[in-house]
Amino acid sequence: MIRTLVVDDDFQVARIHAASVERVPGFTCIGQAHTAAEAAETVTATRPDLMILDIYLPDTDGLTLLRELAAQGDAPDTIVITAARDLATVRSAMSLGAVYYLVKPFGFPALAQQLLAYRRWHEQLTSEVGAQADQATVDSLFNLLRPAATGPAGDDLPVTMAKVLQAVTSNETPLGATDVARALGISRPTAQRYLSELERRKLLRLELSYGAAGRPVHRYRAGP
Repeated sequence: MIRTLVVDDDFQVARIHAASVERVPGFTCIGQAHTAAEAAETVTATRPDLMILDIYLPDTDGLTLLRELAAQGDAPDTIVITAARDLATVRSAMSLGAVYYLVKPFGFPALAQQLLAYRRWHEQLTSEVGAQADQATVDSLFNLLRPAATGPAGDDLPVTMAKVLQAVTSNETPLGATDVARALGISRPTAQRYLSELERRKLLRLELSYGAAGRPVHRYRAGP
């Protein structure tokens, strides 16, 4: 599991981001911080793999926090989330090693897309510790941080399959094939085929419920 710290001065927004992290396969939220000081203390104490960091914090800005953590050798990988759109801030975030920059407001699919792209990058790096990298390997690692345009999982998914995945992961409750078919305007057998394939790829989790007739109803939610 990729241990993730959420840093945002808005308590409600932080809770939403934390809940979103928990919905993405392979991630767990280990804490929330609402000031730079609290974030620095939490990073030192818990050593998260990833930090989701807002720029605007009440005691100092997120970029200063990131700079101080980097100077101490404590900076985790960071996805910056902010309403700041000026290029100077974007450039500063990139120079400080941010792996991505999400401009507010954004929905769950955008965050999930980037988290899953990061997961693939993280898994590739950790699986090849000590290995030598040629240019093709370096290019591949950088490309993994770019979410695929075809689907929010960052995988090379067919367009319709990507839409099925997004429909399920953006919904609060699990969905069945009939729900997905109705939402996307596709046939139920097509929806079921894609749902089954996404479950096989461990991008969705199958849940069975039993109705009055005793026959199981297949429903899916985000998760391996």
